[in-house]
Amino acid sequence: MTTDQRPHTAPHTAPLTAPLTGIVGLGTVGEAFLRLAHRAGHRIVAVDTDLDALARVGDRLKASSAGSAESVVLTPDVAALADATVVIEAVSDDLAVKTDVLRRIGEVSQAPVLTTTSALSVPHLAIASGRPESVAGLRFLVPPGPSGTVEAAPTALTSPSTASAADRLIAELGLTQVEIGAGPAQDATALVMAYLNRSVAFLDAGHATRDDIDTAMRLGCGLPAGPLRLLDTIGLDTAQATLTRLHRQTGDASFIPAPLLTRTVDSGRLGRKTGEGFYSYDTEGNEATVGSRGSRGSRGSGGNEGGTTRDRPVDHPPAVRRPVRTVAVLGSGVMARGIAEVTATAGHPTVLVARSREKAETALAAISESLTHAVRRGRMTPRQKAAALPLLTPATDIRAVADRDLIIEAVAEDLDVKRLLFSRLGTVAKPEAVLATTTSSLSVTACAKAAGRPADVVGMHFFNPAPVLRLVELVRTDDTSDDVFTGAQAFAAGLGKTTVTCPDRAGFIVNCLLFPYLGAAVDLLRRPGTDIEATDSAVRNGYGHPMGPFALLDTIGLDVALAIQHRLYDQLAHPEQKPAPLLEDLVATGALGRKNRRGFRTAGRR
Repeated sequence: MTTDQRPHTAPHTAPLTAPLTGIVGLGTVGEAFLRLAHRAGHRIVAVDTDLDALARVGDRLKASSAGSAESVVLTPDVAALADATVVIEAVSDDLAVKTDVLRRIGEVSQAPVLTTTSALSVPHLAIASGRPESVAGLRFLVPPGPSGTVEAAPTALTSPSTASAADRLIAELGLTQVEIGAGPAQDATALVMAYLNRSVAFLDAGHATRDDIDTAMRLGCGLPAGPLRLLDTIGLDTAQATLTRLHRQTGDASFIPAPLLTRTVDSGRLGRKTGEGFYSYDTEGNEATVGSRGSRGSRGSGGNEGGTTRDRPVDHPPAVRRPVRTVAVLGSGVMARGIAEVTATAGHPTVLVARSREKAETALAAISESLTHAVRRGRMTPRQKAAALPLLTPATDIRAVADRDLIIEAVAEDLDVKRLLFSRLGTVAKPEAVLATTTSSLSVTACAKAAGRPADVVGMHFFNPAPVLRLVELVRTDDTSDDVFTGAQAFAAGLGKTTVTCPDRAGFIVNCLLFPYLGAAVDLLRRPGTDIEATDSAVRNGYGHPMGPFALLDTIGLDVALAIQHRLYDQLAHPEQKPAPLLEDLVATGALGRKNRRGFRTAGRR
């Protein structure tokens, strides 16, 4: 690898017949494409007028390439692009800056130019370049890594040879070409950027730590990365600029950059590209591994805003003074059955208490069937199933829980129902028992007070389906004792679950951050021309979500989603949590989503 301020020919380890790819701009996006091209064996000329950026990228290449980076020329001189076979333009998303760069590229090279704009019009840029036939777009919503997704975006003026060059480059870099579309990409970006911004504000308010926020959203929603790590990948300055643009365009307060985001950008910590953001990164751009959990208890203030792992002590698990061997699960619905299946499979004798013998027997039959499916899918062996079933005992009398170490309430999401149940548990359960509620949005403190022994109560929010999803949100009230909390934490770990710690605040982490995003998606339908399937596809293909917001709402159940929105808004009174009017209207017509095949993605599909 060579770095110079003049155009020159460098000694290359890649064959001289290899493609010569030009890259202009070595921010997050430019460096991502440089790494992909280098990995693909291309010769590379990378141009940036920021000498610090050249040095930073050069150091990372040296650290990660083990001496094989001689095929890369790093230079501030655009004239070095003269022999490039294709040029990727990746400078800041500013019309004047991009127009100037595109024209300067055209003065020294006749190669096809692929612009990476996310907010500007590709046809406008192509015409402004003076060579509209030679310009096409590369559309992606997250800087691409190996096997990432991207869409070729030619204009009506793009020549066939330029369009072919874009397709060929995408294939050579090992990227997957997908359909996103300009309009759906804008909608997906608005939805996701508001969610990312909300996550930063959540951290700054001290509601949860950096690691717990990222773990909760990744495991609770099946996302490829948590919001704070994703922001580091995108670039905090890029995210701030995108949010500022969206706020200017819409006036929506959810796009006002969170103060912590602005403070972090102002401090020069821009994410992975600078080695510091919400996380720390080594010289190869990989996350630093000093410490174990990082940012525990951080509010994103003082000298460690953003919560890096540097100079933090390694956490050691506390002693467990209330170990759990026997379990009781109260309820017979889907969640109660799933939890009972998990506890029995983990070897805990479990009594399942239902309102009637029939409901209890039906619940056990459903668990048996679920275990049979797990065997068929290879998730457990026949021997494991045979060992789990005898550990399950049905009951209808709450006194059956009297000798249990842990009692998990999983009845209807109704505070009056839960309070009544906990008032009975307070006298029935043995003094050393841990009492847990699986509420997803109600007050754990209210349940604890009803029990009359608040130190013994903890929230354990399992995610559905409990046998499959690994996340458990552990909710600690002001009264929860250390012994109870650490006992619940150790028990969940023994089930193979990953726990995050949440305050007793409506929605905890996942629902509090997820449902404004879902509500904003529904609000898009108030605008003519919104395409539900295209929006879902853009979120999946652009951000790697397992499903888009409308499909997710159908899966949750529109009535369930609406009820959660109401509870969040009633308790938090924040405008972002306000129930979506169109969702209210849909539920009023009897549309419930997948469960009755009447929803956003299921209407008419019988």
